[in-house]
Amino acid sequence: MTHKILIIDDEEKLRSLLARIVKSEGFEVLEAKDLKSGFKKLEQTDIDVVLCDVKLPDGNGVDFLQQIKGSFPLTEVILLTAFGNIADGVQAMKNGAFDYIVKGDDNDKIIPLLYKAVEKGHLQKKVQQLEKRIGDKYSFDTIIGKSKGIEQVIDLAQKVAKTDSTVLLTGETGTGKEVFAQAIHENSTRAGKSFVALNCSTFSKEILESELFGHKQGAFTGALKDKKGFIEEANGGTLFLDEIGEMPIELQAKLLRVLETSEYIPVGDTTSKKSNFRLIAATNRDLKTESDEHRFRSDLYFRLNIFEIKLPPLRERTKDIAPLTFSFVKQFSEKTNKKTLEISDDFLRKLENYSWPGNIRELKNIIERSVILSDTVLTADVLPYEMQHQPEKPTKSMSAFSMQSIEKLHIQKVLNYTKGNKAETARLLEIGIATLYRKLDEYGIQ
Repeated sequence: MTHKILIIDDEEKLRSLLARIVKSEGFEVLEAKDLKSGFKKLEQTDIDVVLCDVKLPDGNGVDFLQQIKGSFPLTEVILLTAFGNIADGVQAMKNGAFDYIVKGDDNDKIIPLLYKAVEKGHLQKKVQQLEKRIGDKYSFDTIIGKSKGIEQVIDLAQKVAKTDSTVLLTGETGTGKEVFAQAIHENSTRAGKSFVALNCSTFSKEILESELFGHKQGAFTGALKDKKGFIEEANGGTLFLDEIGEMPIELQAKLLRVLETSEYIPVGDTTSKKSNFRLIAATNRDLKTESDEHRFRSDLYFRLNIFEIKLPPLRERTKDIAPLTFSFVKQFSEKTNKKTLEISDDFLRKLENYSWPGNIRELKNIIERSVILSDTVLTADVLPYEMQHQPEKPTKSMSAFSMQSIEKLHIQKVLNYTKGNKAETARLLEIGIATLYRKLDEYGIQ
C-alpha cells in the first residue's frame, strides 16, 4: 500500500524539492501552497502524514495542527520552520505534532521521521479497527432474540448504558449476563477504557481479596512483588463482578467502602488509593433473600440494586431457540471447516421442546457437539440421549390429533424454516399476512 504525504509550503522551489525527495522513497506526494488548500486536500484524500511549514500566508502551522488533529486524529503532522523557536516547538508537541524540525539543518531527518510517522499512524489505525471490531462484537445489535422478554431486557440495558449507574444483572446460569455486561460497557461513555471481569466464585477469600484490591510486596507468602488489583485495572472503565453472591461476607464491607468513597487499600499496604470505575455485578442467587437471611450484606445489596436487569431463562424464550441455533450452527460449521449444515425439523423440535437448565451456554455446547458429529444435516439422533427421548410437551387446549394441533405445528415448522420471516411464511403457506398474524395469536405462537 502506497502511503500519502501532503506537503504544505508557500515556497514553491523548496516544496518541489522536498516532493522529489519524498517521492524517491516510494511515497505518493500531494502539494499545497497554503493552509486552506491543504485542508481541502485532507478532506478529499486519506493522508498519512502532513509536512507543514509553520509560517504560511493564511496562518500559523502550529495553530493549524490543532485543526488537523481535531478532524483527522490518525493523521501525523511534522512541522517545518526556517527558524528554530523553543516556544513554538513546545506548543507544537502539546498540540499533537509528531515532530518539529528546522529546514536545512534537519533535512537528513525528514525521511527517517516520515517512516516512523507512517508506522505510528498504521498502528493507530489497526488499534482503532480492533476496537471497532470489539465494539461491534458486543453491540446490542449482535444479541440474538426477538422474544418479548429479551427485547425488554435489551431496551433496559440500552437505557442504563448511557448512564454511569451501577447495574445488577440477575438470572440463571448461562443466560448471557457477561454478554450484556460487555454490551453495556461498549455502549457507555467508558467504552474506550478497560472492561475488567472477575468471577467471585473462582477464588478463596484470600486470593479473591488480592485479585480485587491488589497487594504490596511481602504482604503474604508468595507476594514477591507489588500487584495491581482489578479495581485499579478498571480505573476509568468498567469492573464486572460475576457471581457476586459468592463473595465472602468479610470482603463485602471492603467493596462497599470502595463503591461509596472510590478509595481502597491494597493488601499489606497502609496508604489508600483511588479508582473511578463503573460496577456491573451479576448473580444467579436471590440477593434479597440472601440479605434477609444474613448471608449477604443488606447495605451492599441496596448499593448494588440501583438498576436491576433480570435475564429470562431460555425455556421462556422458545421463539429465540431457532435463530440462536442457526447462529451457532454457522459459527461451529466455520470453526470445524464444514459447509454450513442443514437443520432438520425433528432436530429443531427437540431443541424447542427441551427445558434448558443450562440456558444459552448449554444450547451452544450441544450445537457444537452436534456439528462435530454431523456431515451434512443435523438430525435428532446426534442429540444427547435425554433430549432424544424427552416427552413431547402436551397442549392444553387441543389434542395431538386435532386439525388445529397439526396446523399449529405446520406453521411453527414454516416459521423456523424462514427464520421467523412472517411475510415469507405467509407466502409459503399461501395465506394472507393478516390471516397468519391471527393464527399466531390464536395458537399463542410468539
